[in-house]
Amino acid sequence: CQRNFLNTERAPDRGPPGEQGGNTMLQLVLVIAIAFVLQALLSGIQMKHFSDEFVKLRRQGKVAVGRKAGGFHAGAIVMFLIDDKGKIRKGKKLEGVTFLARVKDFPGFEGRYVGDLKKEDGPRNHKNLGLAMEDAALTYRKFTRGEVIPDPPSPFQKVGIAARNLFGRRSAA
Repeated sequence: CQRNFLNTERAPDRGPPGEQGGNTMLQLVLVIAIAFVLQALLSGIQMKHFSDEFVKLRRQGKVAVGRKAGGFHAGAIVMFLIDDKGKIRKGKKLEGVTFLARVKDFPGFEGRYVGDLKKEDGPRNHKNLGLAMEDAALTYRKFTRGEVIPDPPSPFQKVGIAARNLFGRRSAA
């Protein structure tokens, strides 16, 4: 078996240097842009569904809401329809990682005082659902005491806080 070290075939014309891969880069940018728009659209549909469910509960009375972001794990939001004394009449939950998550009934808490809920009261296999329940209890207790309930920081605010902490530590050293 003899090998031919001289390649007599001509390589395909790829255009001038610097333009190679330009098409690939454009395609990559387009795919990312389409994914971003699709994610925004589908998230909007999910938020509309959640909002509709919240309004349905709100028309029946007071609602205590708790939330726990999931990051790379399933996040959770709970809503409890409560009476004037804080007793739970009905529960709903939204849990999941993707836009496919939908609001579902969350039974088993009827008649309990919402302010007494703890994370241990939630399902053992879903830590964030328990933390969302605890957040609903904390929010309700703050509301009944007349305290201000602060909005959680947005993702951009979290980046700013992290950067401030990082650079603040460096300058203090």
